[in-house]
Amino acid sequence: MLEFSKQILLKVSFDRNLFHKELKKSISWLQNDDVEKLKIWCLSSFIIYKELIVEVFESTC
Repeated sequence: MLEFSKQILLKVSFDRNLFHKELKKSISWLQNDDVEKLKIWCLSSFIIYKELIVEVFESTC
C-alpha cells in the first residue's frame, strides 16, 4: 500500500489541493510504521509542499 500511495502522490503532485486530499487518504490507509516512511519520503520528494506535509501529518497522527 505504501508504494501505491507514493505512485498516486507523484501523479497528483502538480496540484496542491489534490496532493493534500490524496496525502490524507494515504495516511488513513497505512499502518503506523508505513506512515512514518511516507512522511520521510514526502518531505524529501516534495519540498515545495513542506508546510502542507507537516501540517497533515501533525493533524492526523
